[in-house]
This record gives sequence, C-alpha cells and structure tokens, in this order.
Amino acid sequence: MPKPTKEEIAAAANKTIPDEIATNLDVLFCGINPGLYTAAVGHHFGRPGNRFWPTLHGAGFTPRLFRPEEQQELLAHRIGITNLVARATTAAAELTDDELAAGGKILTRKVKRYAPRVLAIVGVGAYRTAFGHPRAQLGLQPEAIATTAIWVLPNPSGLNANYRPAELVALYRELKEWIWTT
Repeated sequence: MPKPTKEEIAAAANKTIPDEIATNLDVLFCGINPGLYTAAVGHHFGRPGNRFWPTLHGAGFTPRLFRPEEQQELLAHRIGITNLVARATTAAAELTDDELAAGGKILTRKVKRYAPRVLAIVGVGAYRTAFGHPRAQLGLQPEAIATTAIWVLPNPSGLNANYRPAELVALYRELKEWIWTT
C-alpha cells in the first residue's frame, strides 16, 4: 500500500470509509472515527503503528496478522468493522458530543439490521458519550442492542498510550474467550 502524501492526508478531512459488515458476524468492531491517514488510504485502522491489526491477531481473532488493505478478509472470520462517526478528523477529540450521540443512534440501527453476536466499541470515552453511560467501564456492558451484547475495549490507536500492546491483547482476548464460551 503506497504511503499517502501530506496533501492527500490533509485532503482526507471529512471523508468516510465504507463499513466491512455482513450478517452472521461474531463481532462487529466499532472505532470512534477514521483518522486522516486512514481515510487517505481508505482502510480501517490504516495508519502504520495502529495496534488494531496486531492486537486482533495476538488475541486470536485472526489466524495471521492482516494488513489494513486486507480488511475485507475479516468477514470470512465473522468479524466486521464500522465507526461511531463516519467522518475523518485529525483526532477523535475534534468530534462533538452531539456527533457521538448521533453516531450512537446510527450504530444502533446498523446493529439491529445486521445483528452481530457482539458489538465491540473501541474507546470507552466515546461509548460513554454516544450511549449516555458516563460511568461505563471496559468489558461486557449490562445493556444490549436487541440480541447483540456490547463489549467496550480500549482504543488501539498509538495515540492511546494508556495500554501497552500486551495489555491490549489480553483485553481483546477476554472478548474472544467470551465469544467462544457463550
């Protein structure tokens, strides 16, 4: 995948990336919103150094380490990807609470339509705002969307320095093990 130029990255502001989604998914991972680099390359979690792909593999969701441009192959493993807010920004902090809440409503409709077993939102702060649960913690949530369980995970972005790679893998593996046992 060729590296985008600075101009291409800047021009990606407000662009969107299509979902990788289908029915019969075990898990639908939901990012906060695409970053500019991700929107410029057109692949979810596309920035080099984003820890989503290594974390997914390390936690046992994929049989090998996928590259962002292979995102469509996740569907064969019953995994999908979407975002709370579709528009690309430099940082998720640029999103307003209203945008996140509106994104939560759109996501709820999407989940009801596709009915994955689990919706895994990667970003506890975004989940709290989007769904109006200010005290939500990581892990399985007490609420669901229809028959879909909700699980909150840390954001794997390299900007989230609160979690080391091994910690991310362990937290994502908890979700994988929960899926296997339910």
